[in-house]
Amino acid sequence: MGLDWMDVEALKKLNKNKKLVKKLAKKYHAFLASEAVIKQIPRLLGPGLNKAGKFPTLVTHQESLESKVNETKAMLKFQLKKVLCMGVAVGNVSMEEKQIFQNVELSVNFLVSLLKKNWQNVRCLYLKSTMGKSYRVF
Repeated sequence: MGLDWMDVEALKKLNKNKKLVKKLAKKYHAFLASEAVIKQIPRLLGPGLNKAGKFPTLVTHQESLESKVNETKAMLKFQLKKVLCMGVAVGNVSMEEKQIFQNVELSVNFLVSLLKKNWQNVRCLYLKSTMGKSYRVF
């Protein structure tokens, strides 16, 4: 599968070094850890991964590693801080239009369902590619 990995000894070498943990968090999109290791991670790395929003996902011995990797790649995190706008990745160039449309519809409906007044809290909605022009949808 071509995955990078670290054992407990390699994690101990990081020794709560904030710069190294931050560098590690920036290098990867997500982390996976087994049941035995996941309990030790806060003690070995400190709060660095958690602050970056990349605390490892648990992989049990019963689960297929390949399916967990695919699930993690497909996972999407919504983070709304104090600003009143949000950007969400809903697809990539290799996806078909139908698939992207489904992702947009699903993510918008999910986000709106989280709001107290549903659609009354949404002023406008834009769809934009990475380097492209933005288009107002709502």
